[in-house]
Amino acid sequence: MKTAFVFPGQGSQFSGMGKDLYDSHDKAREMMEQANDILGFRLTDIMFTGSDEDLKATRVTQPAVFLHSVCAAACSGLPDPDMVGGHSLGEFSALVACGAVAFEDALRLVSVRAEQMQLCCEKVPGTMAAIIGLDAKKIENICAEVDGTVLAANYNCDGQIVISGEKEAVEAACALMKEAGAKRALPLSVSGAFHSPLMAPASLELAKAIENTSIKEPFCPIYQNFSALPETDPERIKENLLLQLTNPVKWTQTVKNMAADGAEEFKEFGPGNVLQGLIKRILG
Repeated sequence: MKTAFVFPGQGSQFSGMGKDLYDSHDKAREMMEQANDILGFRLTDIMFTGSDEDLKATRVTQPAVFLHSVCAAACSGLPDPDMVGGHSLGEFSALVACGAVAFEDALRLVSVRAEQMQLCCEKVPGTMAAIIGLDAKKIENICAEVDGTVLAANYNCDGQIVISGEKEAVEAACALMKEAGAKRALPLSVSGAFHSPLMAPASLELAKAIENTSIKEPFCPIYQNFSALPETDPERIKENLLLQLTNPVKWTQTVKNMAADGAEEFKEFGPGNVLQGLIKRILG
């Protein structure tokens, strides 16, 4: 039986996250204090006692979810996985879990990504919405009909897809989705249009950071968001890591490909268990 380790992205954070790991595992405590030093502020204070509002800032959320996830995996005591994958930000946690990137280097990448995405959100307004109850092709076709930038950004599971883009274009698409029979077209409380071309300005600094990061061949394949395919070549991993910023997260396709390649057990590491719910819906 093959085992896949999977890691969540932004949105799974909660106040108090990681405190149990910090208190009960020397390894987690060491990693978390190291993260505080690298970041130059006490991220753990915000994780443990900050409000939900404090945790919502992208520059805080992404390092927090990443840190919780990698610590949980490192302290699990489980054998190495046969494959790994992560949803959006979770891809960086997965890179650590498969040995492709050192923890410290991945944290620095996540910090650059978070800072650049937050800046991009401030300069280039955008939004996202969850569409429930329409198939992917119908959603893609409706987005293509709308003036402005809007596209399917997160293929979370069959019947649940998130669209992303310019605010007016997303609102127009939501209206059309409801007319086409969507059960819900729910605006999300996010600061920008993640995984859309509107994130392009953030890719410039992230590209430099990725290029300057040592990425080696992982001990098991990582299924990346951009392709949904298993990757082991460091250069290809780097390319896909950058491309995921402005392109859709193909989570449904990723999980199906993992299962087709033999994954029978999926272990989720990080705050919450949102991916387990999606995986059950994807695989039935």
